[in-house]
Amino acid sequence: MPLIADKLSVAFAGLKALTGVDLTVTPGQVTGLIGPNGAGKTTLVNVMTGFQPPTEGRVALEGVDLMGLKPHEVRRKGVARTFQGGRLFRELTVMDNLAVAGVGLGQSRRTAEDEAVAMLDWMGIGTLEPLIAGTLPYTDERRVAIARALIGGPAYLLLDEPAAGMSGTEAADLAALIRRIATERNTGVLLIEHNVGLVLQVCDHIVVLDSGQVIETGPPAAIRDSERVRHAYMGTAADSPLPVLEVMA
Repeated sequence: MPLIADKLSVAFAGLKALTGVDLTVTPGQVTGLIGPNGAGKTTLVNVMTGFQPPTEGRVALEGVDLMGLKPHEVRRKGVARTFQGGRLFRELTVMDNLAVAGVGLGQSRRTAEDEAVAMLDWMGIGTLEPLIAGTLPYTDERRVAIARALIGGPAYLLLDEPAAGMSGTEAADLAALIRRIATERNTGVLLIEHNVGLVLQVCDHIVVLDSGQVIETGPPAAIRDSERVRHAYMGTAADSPLPVLEVMA
């Protein structure tokens, strides 16, 4: 059964960040969440992972209400996430960053370390294991954050702008990794991303937010051809519409 956001609304001091948002993440599928700056994407992820209570609506995991749970409780239920800034423990090694996550989920230290090593190998970044996290290049930091989020085998993974700052080649490698996470691990992935080309390439279904509301949903082809999506991006800052329009042309 899916992870569902049902009619979520969030208001800050009377200003609505989200209004009646519905979104479904399905096991083994990649769902994209896009929209111009300030659309409410990160707010939605924060609500779905217990970091922000909604003003209205609910989040349910496989039919069970997650409302009122703290972030670590949501994580133990099987919903993991990454953050825009990585948020690694910079003074620890890469392996210890992953092992800490396992211990936090109730694993023994030995089990957590074994899974950490296996996860790094599965992702093809085993050589990073002994390195101090604070010394990593930006792209490797993003990869390690994803590896850490996958510890414990979550059923759902919410990725908040994982391709930020990546080159085209690095983003292509990330796209392949995201597909592997969905297909090989049967994990439901929610990809929140400004790189629209990446979203169109890797996602099975896409949801578009603008001003806190869903303005379009559908498969990549429908989103690529949507005039409503084009209009939403053309109304944003100058650095946003050009990449989007190039991809959608």
